[in-house]
Order: sequence, then structure tokens, then C-alpha cells
Amino acid sequence: MDKQTLPAPQQAMLKRLARVEGQIRGLQAMILRGDQCESIAQQFSAARKALDKAYQELLACLLEEAVVDPTLDNAETLARVRKIFTKYT
Repeated sequence: MDKQTLPAPQQAMLKRLARVEGQIRGLQAMILRGDQCESIAQQFSAARKALDKAYQELLACLLEEAVVDPTLDNAETLARVRKIFTKYT
């Protein structure tokens, strides 16, 4: 399956991850150039936050799947949501 045939949320996630990948490549270039540690730290922080945001989007997707699943009752849904949060956060 290629990017164009993916649903919009997956396309958005791939775009977000591509931006994070670019930030990581930028960090590598900064280190190779010998840039100041503070500038590198600032970029590390930006990359971490971008990756955290992508992860939060993924967790939201997992939650939506758990809540929308018609085969689960409320107790099962809450148990699944709790498991997702305790396992992945």
C-alpha cells in the first residue's frame, strides 16, 4: 500500500514522522559541524516534542478504536483504555 491510498490519519502520521526524521538528520548535521551545545539541545527538545506529539496522536487512534469497537461493552472498553495508557505511557 502506498501513501496515497492510506487513510488521512495515517498519511498525517507519516508526514509528522518525516518531519521528525528531518529534525534528527538536522541534529546529526549540527553535531558534525560542531555547533554549540545549547543550539543542539534546543533542536533535541524540538525533535522530542514532535515525536511525543506523534505518539499522542497514535494513542488517540488506539483510544478511538477501543471506544468505537461495537463488540466491546463499557466495562471492556474502559479496561482496554486503561491497559493502553498503562502499557504505552
